[in-house]
Amino acid sequence: MFNKNHHKILGFTLLSLAYASCKTPAIVQKTENKSTPSAFANYTNDTANSANIKWKEYFKDQYLTNLIDTALQNNQELNITLQEIEIARNEVRVRKGELLPSLGLKAGAGLEKVGRYTSQGAGDASTEIKPGKEMPEPLPDYLVGLYANWEVDIWHKLRNSKKAAYTKYLSSVEGKNFVVTSLVAEIANSYYELLALDNQLDMVRKNIELQTNALAVVKIQKEATRVTELAVRKFEAEVLSSRSLEFDILQKTTETENKINFLLGRYPQHIDRDKSSFDTNLANDLHTGIPSQLLANRPDIKQAELDLIAAKLDVKVAKAQFYPSLGISAGIGFQAFNPSYLVKTPESLLYSIAGDVAAPLINRNAIKANYLTANAKQIQAVYQYERSILNGYIEVANQLSSIGNLSKSYELKAKQVQALTQSIEISNDLFKSTRADYLEVLMTQRDALEAKLELIETKKQQLNAMVKVYQALGGGWN
Repeated sequence: MFNKNHHKILGFTLLSLAYASCKTPAIVQKTENKSTPSAFANYTNDTANSANIKWKEYFKDQYLTNLIDTALQNNQELNITLQEIEIARNEVRVRKGELLPSLGLKAGAGLEKVGRYTSQGAGDASTEIKPGKEMPEPLPDYLVGLYANWEVDIWHKLRNSKKAAYTKYLSSVEGKNFVVTSLVAEIANSYYELLALDNQLDMVRKNIELQTNALAVVKIQKEATRVTELAVRKFEAEVLSSRSLEFDILQKTTETENKINFLLGRYPQHIDRDKSSFDTNLANDLHTGIPSQLLANRPDIKQAELDLIAAKLDVKVAKAQFYPSLGISAGIGFQAFNPSYLVKTPESLLYSIAGDVAAPLINRNAIKANYLTANAKQIQAVYQYERSILNGYIEVANQLSSIGNLSKSYELKAKQVQALTQSIEISNDLFKSTRADYLEVLMTQRDALEAKLELIETKKQQLNAMVKVYQALGGGWN
């Protein structure tokens, strides 16, 4: 039996354990900075935000929305991300289970023979279980019972671990949303690239027809000795160059179609599309909202914020490793050397309950290292969060600037194409009347083709910029 001195000694030991284990190394923590500019450059503080528009409403082309729908079902990267969410969800279940007592059923049978000249054998040899009947030798042993173990979460170590796991689960959901926004934007950009290639192909084929007609005229003039063979060869070379360009565009078209098919998780096939939609605008009225809305709209920023919260919880979990842990174990069952005795109570009844306190005293380097590592990861998460906010703002600012500059560039290129188209007719008329050199005709046709191709490229860049600003604002996942 314990006396007062024993209780004092035990109490002093427990206090010593608590004091020694509660000393944790000093760390320097960092607080995140969530501040953003009040508005985007040259834009008002209007809180209306195009990111809130669903992608099915933002993109008007039915062929494009059908492609996106298919990709959201079949894309391998997205499906891989969905499994990451399932993994994170199961981790939450694991952490939740650690908070509860573990209960198990135990059954066993054994046989034991001890030496007669041992302390146990000498003591048991003469034991009588009935008058005139000694303990059997060797001695069987049968056991059936329940056992339980439970760690009392004094320092919220297990609770914080569960919260961290749940936060990481939410982070994985935002990671999936970010994959969706990237997937929607990538398919839209590839689709508009395909439309641009179609328009460029039509333009090149029209130019080939024009050059072929010009070549026929040059051949007639050569027969009339108005031009030399050199002019004929020059025009032939120009036609061949355009035909070569035609096959280059066809190859790019095939590669772009296959890129879209890959994003849709299927083998190469023709991509249905509406060429006329290339000349339409995605959004007549773009609303950027205010920069602080990026924190709520962009999945990558929300994911970084959740990762930061989880990292802070991991620091608390690592810190709790320095503190004493309280464990409780209990068991109840029946044990006897004969199966028929198992049901006899209270003789065969056994039970136990015990509590233990354990705390690290010596060689705490591993715990200290884990604590410092958790803090370093928390600081990393702060920088990553701040970086994601800055990156989001810059992406929006870049695309808004791009939209404005591309609009001005498109207007100028359209006027350039108009002027060069008119100059083709003028140069042809002058050439027929021998008032212009054939080189002027060739250069005019070449400049006009290049200008028309550049105009189509600029239009594609405009559409891409509208897709990218929608993605940068945080649209596409809802």
